[in-house]
Amino acid sequence: MILVTGASGALGRLVIEHLAARPAEAPDVVAGTRNPERVPAGVPVRRIDFDDPASLAGGFDGVDTLLLVSAGYGEDDAVIARHGAAIDAAEKAGVGHIVYTSLSAAGDHLPYALAHRWTERRLRSGTAGWTILRNGLYAELLATLTPVVDGAITAPLGDGRLAAVAREDLAEAAALVAADAAAHAGRICELVGEEAVGGADLARARSAATGTAVAYEPGTLAQAREAFTALGLAPFQVPMLVGTYSAVAGGFLSGTGGELRDLLGRAPRSALEIAAASQPG
Repeated sequence: MILVTGASGALGRLVIEHLAARPAEAPDVVAGTRNPERVPAGVPVRRIDFDDPASLAGGFDGVDTLLLVSAGYGEDDAVIARHGAAIDAAEKAGVGHIVYTSLSAAGDHLPYALAHRWTERRLRSGTAGWTILRNGLYAELLATLTPVVDGAITAPLGDGRLAAVAREDLAEAAALVAADAAAHAGRICELVGEEAVGGADLARARSAATGTAVAYEPGTLAQAREAFTALGLAPFQVPMLVGTYSAVAGGFLSGTGGELRDLLGRAPRSALEIAAASQPG
């Protein structure tokens, strides 16, 4: 049995779809989520809430492979506590292998890297087999961070670029690994994009997609911080978002390559096309 946590989230739902499309004789797939009502009908589901120990006590019974989708929405201590509780419960239940969706090595410069690295260390010191999928940042996130306002992208990316990845590709890769976890035991897979996308690239692509001229006029981090603060975001979110801009602008997230193509057996989707097509504004 394969259990996928965060199954009602954007990544988890896609993973479930890929796993459910396998041959009928493949191992059973169970969706784990704190919101079972959001899982499509026909998919077996268990209530798994990392903040509720009672839901974890028997939540992993009978599970052979756990795909632990990171619960990154929160302060570091909250995320660490969630991941630690889930891994503890999985080991106690006798789960044989844990596949974890982590953050790319280049992401060490991001404000939210610490909880990922803690979780990786916890897995390596645990009793279950493990595989770590170090995911690059989503092309869809890049689109969200680069809205077009009054005909211009003003996100403070400077001349930096991001080796972004389509969420769909990362979900497919995670499903492939979870379905054959033993073959990937002890692996740390770097899953970043094969093209590095910058603000000027997005402006040109958006112009071509809409037929309306879009300029790239990068603002400052201070302006971005002020804008995010005005949106009423949770306090921890503002430095996370501003720090993402900073890491991209500094050139720390532009490295391409990795193992995504090898896992998928094909070329990854174009991050630029996805980011341009889903661009707000």
